[in-house]
Amino acid sequence: MARFVAGAAACLLFVTGGFLLWQGRAEQAPALPPAPAASTPSMMTSTAPLPQAPEATPKSREEKRFSRADKDKDGKVAREELLAPRRKAFAKLDTNGNGALSFDEWGVKTLTKFAGADADKTGWLTPAEYASTATPPPKKKRCAC
Repeated sequence: MARFVAGAAACLLFVTGGFLLWQGRAEQAPALPPAPAASTPSMMTSTAPLPQAPEATPKSREEKRFSRADKDKDGKVAREELLAPRRKAFAKLDTNGNGALSFDEWGVKTLTKFAGADADKTGWLTPAEYASTATPPPKKKRCAC
């Protein structure tokens, strides 16, 4: 059996060597043609100076966050401006409107959200179904320039 394996390995090496020798004598590909002569300058290569872009002042992360909270843009964040988004979210959960959130109210909202996301009604969420439960990003205001 060992002789058979050694013979097969020798045959494989012999065939590989022949293939490499054959490829070594293959014709070389012709060289690339010379590059075309330079043409007249176009708009992309003109030497005219480019117009300067307007500079924007970089805002820090906290300045942007403050600007989002300052709804009336008076430079101050009032208590109502800061708490209004939270009150809206709380009001959605407080179904009986008594100003207190019970576990039942919270549980009903959570189960309703789960049932709405479970499209195939398997009792568990696939990654795509779970992604549908994420809060949508805030809508960006378009500039009315």
